[in-house]
Amino acid sequence: MSSGLILMIIIGLAGFAVQMRLKSVFKKYSKVSFAGGLTGREIAMKMLNDNGIYDVTVISTPGKLTDHYDPRNKTVNLSETVYDTVSISAAAVAAHECGHAIQHAKAYAPLKMRSVLVPIVQVSSTWAQVVLIIGIFTMSSFPQLFVIGIIMLSTVVLFSVITLPVEYDASRRALAWLESSGTVQGAQHSQAKEALSWAASTYLVSALSAIATLIYYLGFANRD
Repeated sequence: MSSGLILMIIIGLAGFAVQMRLKSVFKKYSKVSFAGGLTGREIAMKMLNDNGIYDVTVISTPGKLTDHYDPRNKTVNLSETVYDTVSISAAAVAAHECGHAIQHAKAYAPLKMRSVLVPIVQVSSTWAQVVLIIGIFTMSSFPQLFVIGIIMLSTVVLFSVITLPVEYDASRRALAWLESSGTVQGAQHSQAKEALSWAASTYLVSALSAIATLIYYLGFANRD
C-alpha cells in the first residue's frame, strides 16, 4: 500500500471523526438558549444591520447544516433548525454566515478568489479523478491526459486551501460581533466559539484530504 493511499485513509478517518464531533457539539448547543432570546433569523438581521448591510436577505433553506451565504443573490440561507430557533448553535451559525456577507460587502480578497474558482472547481471536482484514472492507463501513449487531470485536481486543492481563511475569518467576525453586541456573553460565548471551531475543522480536513489525494496521484507519475 502506497504512502499516499495510507495518508488518504488516515485523513478520511479523521474527517469522519470531526464530522461526528461537529454533529454532537451542534446538537448539544442547540438545546442551550441564551438571555437575548433571538432566533437565528433575528441574529442575522441584527448583525447585518449593525454592520450597515441592508441589501442582503435572510431566508430559510431545507435540511440540517445546509446554512450558507450566496454572493450571487446576496442571501443568507439558514437551515430550518437555525432560522426559527433560539440557541447557542443557531446564534453561532447565523452570525458566521453573516460574516461571509460582511466579507462580500468589504470585498474580502480570499472570498473573491474563491468565487472566481467556483465554476472551474464544479467541473474539476466532478471529472478530475475520472480523467486521472484514464490518464494512468494511457500514460505511455497519451501522457498529456494525466497532466490535465493533475491540473484539474490542483484547482480543487487550491479552492480548498483558499476556503480556509474565508471560513476562519467569517467565524472570527461572528464571534467578535456576538461579544461586542452583547448578544452572547461569558460561558455561552465560549460555547459558540467551540461550535464554530469544530465547524472550521471540517474545512481543514477537507483541504488536507484534497492535498493527500493530489499526492497520491502524483505518485503514479514516478512509476515505471
